[in-house]
Amino acid sequence: MFLLFATPLFAQTLDDKIGQMLMVGFRGFTIEDGSAIANDLAKRNLGGVILFERDGALKTHDRNIDGKRQLKKLTKALRKKAKTPLLIAIDQEGGKVRRLKKNRKFKEALSHAQLGRIDSERRTRREARKLAKPLSKLGINLNFAPVVDVNLNPNNPIIGKLDRSFSKDPAVVAKHARAFIEAHEKRKVITAIKHFPGHGSAHNDSHHGMADVTGAWNDIELTPYRELLRGDLQCTMVMTAHIFNAKLDDKWPATLSKKIIDGILRKQMDFDGVVVSDDMQMKAISGFFGLEESLERSINAGVDIVMFGNNLGYDPEAMPKAVTIIKKLVRSGKISEKRIDQSYRRITALKRRCGVRR
Repeated sequence: MFLLFATPLFAQTLDDKIGQMLMVGFRGFTIEDGSAIANDLAKRNLGGVILFERDGALKTHDRNIDGKRQLKKLTKALRKKAKTPLLIAIDQEGGKVRRLKKNRKFKEALSHAQLGRIDSERRTRREARKLAKPLSKLGINLNFAPVVDVNLNPNNPIIGKLDRSFSKDPAVVAKHARAFIEAHEKRKVITAIKHFPGHGSAHNDSHHGMADVTGAWNDIELTPYRELLRGDLQCTMVMTAHIFNAKLDDKWPATLSKKIIDGILRKQMDFDGVVVSDDMQMKAISGFFGLEESLERSINAGVDIVMFGNNLGYDPEAMPKAVTIIKKLVRSGKISEKRIDQSYRRITALKRRCGVRR
């Protein structure tokens, strides 16, 4: 169980607390004064950013990452602009899903599937070090990895076919995920296990529409979470899946489900750490729910950090829009201020515990 530190918080106002609950993506190799992201950091207390190598909306590779020297300058500038210690995140799993590419002179690392087949914890630690070490040096303090989805459907277009799962055996998944996480913790890089409560059995991609796993999902998909979260890992988040699973909630997808996040993850698994949503602009959410409804449902379900990748589409006003809506929901009583404080304390505790500094 994660314990919250009873120490003074970074911020005081409701706006500042809400700001810490948001993570957004942005365009540019540099940060310009007066830009949307600069204002989000300096004026709105944005809690986190996510970096990409490719701009999905523009279909170009001119986004945030152009090389080691440039990236280090960018992360330094982001921290300097931020009002409080900033989470700087990336998807660097290894294999096909990595933002630091060989064509930008970054080293490659094996995929989860390759490591699962080799089945050597020592090799997994070595490959994870190859990922974590440059992240730490470049000023990136959060890796949205490892994937702990169980490979129940090898034809899954977003997990199995991309070699993102360690194994169809949940024990193997948990073993290698632990080795991956420990290698990151030694280098003070926070990890996020994903995609809760299990995306490995899906037949379609939640980036493009609703992924209904009701008929395929199996309880063994929760096993890696049970194994990992009962241990002594101190710098690990949980990322939600935008999957619909009527076995667990017959109305809401996991990211919006209080039964799944608060009920299973929080109460049954006793997890009191930070829960981060997958990108809320993915069609499994944005294609079915309005922004206000998705913010209300996700936060009340137990999500602490709501992510807008700003890559499938681009909205430089994503953060101020979200802040305005969340404040409205608090004032109307649809989200309690106590619930905001709860997430704010979890985020603050994680940043302190894991050495996130300006």
